[in-house]
Amino acid sequence: MNITRENIDALNAVVKVDISKDDYSDKVEKILSDYRKSANIPGFRKGHVPMTMVKRQYGKAVLVDEVNKLLQDALNKYLTEEKLDVLGNPLPKPQDDLDWDADNFSFEFELGLAPQFDVELKSKKAITQYNIVADEKMLDNQVEYIRKQYGKLVSKEEASKDDEITGVFANEEKEINNTATITLDKVKGKTNEKKFVGAKVGDVITLNTKGLFNDDHDLMHFLKVSHDDAHGLDVDVTFTVTEINTRELADLDQELFDKLFGKGVVTSVTELKEKIKVDSEKQFAQQGDQKLLNDVTEYLVENTKFDLPAAFLQKWIQTAGEEQLDADQAKEEYEKSEKSMRYQLIEGKLIQDHNLQVTFEDLKAHAKEMIKVQMAQFGQMDPADEELENIAARILSNQDEVKRLSEQLMSQKLLDLYKTEGNLKVKEITYDDFVKEFYS
Repeated sequence: MNITRENIDALNAVVKVDISKDDYSDKVEKILSDYRKSANIPGFRKGHVPMTMVKRQYGKAVLVDEVNKLLQDALNKYLTEEKLDVLGNPLPKPQDDLDWDADNFSFEFELGLAPQFDVELKSKKAITQYNIVADEKMLDNQVEYIRKQYGKLVSKEEASKDDEITGVFANEEKEINNTATITLDKVKGKTNEKKFVGAKVGDVITLNTKGLFNDDHDLMHFLKVSHDDAHGLDVDVTFTVTEINTRELADLDQELFDKLFGKGVVTSVTELKEKIKVDSEKQFAQQGDQKLLNDVTEYLVENTKFDLPAAFLQKWIQTAGEEQLDADQAKEEYEKSEKSMRYQLIEGKLIQDHNLQVTFEDLKAHAKEMIKVQMAQFGQMDPADEELENIAARILSNQDEVKRLSEQLMSQKLLDLYKTEGNLKVKEITYDDFVKEFYS
């Protein structure tokens, strides 16, 4: 067997694999000999079928199968030994005149080669790293929410703006008939709000579904209609009031603090707010990190210049999926995925250059921390290390979980690298302002 490579340019190459009869003949003969021993052909005793008949019936299929196996093994070994960084998979060049009755065969494969490039992490213009904080207004709102959540309902005769109003939404034609409890902060517009304020048990309110709620998805929940039916729904519905309640706020006392955080952990409103602030800002940090990751990714893709073997990749995309694509479809798919391909190459380069690795110990520690957080949500604040070890072992025996956790950890290592090596400026911002600026 002989393998040669011709480099067309820096990004494209053709590998030629020459296979001679000596490479496959012994293997083919052995397989056919085994077939002869087990072949069950009418007119012949088992194991006594003439070899010429076995070769005539099975020889071509066995030859093709063995040559293809030999070809794939040789090609994979060659790519590994030559340390060729290829994109996609090798593409066999069409051979309409391939003669399987010959003794020797030649096959050619097109390769798309990964480009050589350097990554500069320090941008000329600093990238903003957002430090999202919980301001006093947000802390007051959270305290108010907790007091409502743990308060008690008190029945009322007449509805006012801050009450919880229960009733039945109905429309016979659309087969709507659903009991729901709403608060007026979800209702859109003063006109609709006024219809509820002053209502009493037994009153029937007529409403139009178009623009009824601030979020149209609430139609699905309150009217129990499908997503498709809720979209653009424009019909009149009746709302028959069955119950009106006001929520009496819970007292900010030690009983509430113990219920929220465990006995004696929080002993004052000041400590309550500090606890809310710390817990909230932990969650905000994740959103700030995601924003930073997005911004650094955008910078790296835009500013790390290299060419890709576009023609090869488009040809590869035609056959890579479950369904064959034509040239135009493959081009469109390539254009949609090019940015992602570029970042994957940049990410791989950074991992290699900075020797970023995820060890088994990293995975186990990450799994144990994840388990502790989940257990804390169910009131298990101090699980035994042996219990954590056992649960982590079960998680890490699942290859899909190992892959998922590995990707999470590598993403964190890359984020830490960006924070250490990148040109960043820290900007403190409240959560409300962060949401307005980036998610409005």
